[in-house]
Amino acid sequence: MRLKILHTNDVHSNFDSFAKVAKLIKQHKDDDTILLEGGDFADFKSIELQGTRGIAAIELLESLGYDALTIGNNEMFNGVDTLEHMASSSSFPFISNNLFKKDKTEINGVNKSVVLEKNGIRILITGSSPNMGVFNEGLGIYMTDYKEAIIEEIERNAGNYDICILLSHVGTFADEPLAMEIPEIDIIISAHDHKLFAEAKVVNNTIMNSAGNYGEHLGMLELEIKEGKVKLVNSSTISSLDVERDEQILSLLKTNKEKAIEALSKPLYKLPQALWHDVLEENPMTNLIAEGLKDMLKCDIGLINSGICNAGIFHEMTRKKLIEICPSPLNPTSFEIQGKYIKEALEQSLDAQLCLADGRGPGFRGKFTGRLHIAGAEIVHDGKKVHNIYVNEIPLEDEMWYTVASSDFLQRGSIYESLANNRNEKYLAEEIKDVIRLYANKNDFVEKAYTNRWKETAELEVLL
Repeated sequence: MRLKILHTNDVHSNFDSFAKVAKLIKQHKDDDTILLEGGDFADFKSIELQGTRGIAAIELLESLGYDALTIGNNEMFNGVDTLEHMASSSSFPFISNNLFKKDKTEINGVNKSVVLEKNGIRILITGSSPNMGVFNEGLGIYMTDYKEAIIEEIERNAGNYDICILLSHVGTFADEPLAMEIPEIDIIISAHDHKLFAEAKVVNNTIMNSAGNYGEHLGMLELEIKEGKVKLVNSSTISSLDVERDEQILSLLKTNKEKAIEALSKPLYKLPQALWHDVLEENPMTNLIAEGLKDMLKCDIGLINSGICNAGIFHEMTRKKLIEICPSPLNPTSFEIQGKYIKEALEQSLDAQLCLADGRGPGFRGKFTGRLHIAGAEIVHDGKKVHNIYVNEIPLEDEMWYTVASSDFLQRGSIYESLANNRNEKYLAEEIKDVIRLYANKNDFVEKAYTNRWKETAELEVLL
């Protein structure tokens, strides 16, 4: 019997590219085909997803007849309640064998595995999600060991399937060892680390393929199944670059965007004062975030990079505006760090080239890194070098440990590498955009945000 597998992974809500992949799917799909998604399809940077609690993503996949999806980290990032809503509303199975609520109960709508039948072939599909470690508590999830979970599903379904497919959102680094150690897995669709295979790999008779990311390719495996043995006939990852966009997908996106904009555009409140923003210049928008973080996490200092936002807010607050100006799903984070590492990062922040560098790092959705903004401290500098830093009017000491409220992006040492020298990190479930929402209507915080903390020596001399 012949079986064709078409698969996508790590689309990250790049729906313009996915509209091209949809055209490819329709061209290559036939009666022998199953259609699979390897996770991180739904990235909540998307207005369509934020405004529909993820249902816009479900409708896109349903329109093409997807047979199953495994849950990636981005399907978790809007919290377990949203994930549960998506999984329970989907006509195709959401699969994860190692993902549970933080109280270790099952998530409604999530399957550990399913058995599909195609042309008389019984296909066991199981999937594994990546362990988010210290973020699990904030996301409301609990993770078990993915290898043990795969073995458990294979044993539980013994005798009820002919071939086994693993949708692995753990990363390709983990997949070859799985192929070596669990021979019952016939096919692995790899995801999470955005690897693009030119063609499928065969490891210990297990066929492995990955279609890159962002909807730029469609993966295809053509197989011959005989007496429970799987033979690879043909494989490819097909570029969507020069493909026309599918009109059905574009129509669904348009409809859901209109729904989302209506839902997200309802005013939350009028701003007491406009909050302008700039990547290089100290600005009240980023200062407000620093102040809010310091207050929310009860730390000595609030510290955040201006690249976390793309623009300011000037009139009224809406959830749509928050998503537009602050799309990163980064979390408020506290940690302890010595003064010398804070000073090193602040001094780096005087370098305009660094501030204008492309932002990079897990969860960061901004274009530029941006200048560091601080709350609870003042910095005296000459434009090139930091001369003094005062924390609550007391000079910062190199060896003293300070509590800092920031984002998980900076806590990891992304761009500002010295900040990685920290300890006792803690994460909140909220996102940085929630800090803006919670503090932008508090007059005292907005007024403080207009007070500059970066004091240039030339300006101080004029004042004296």
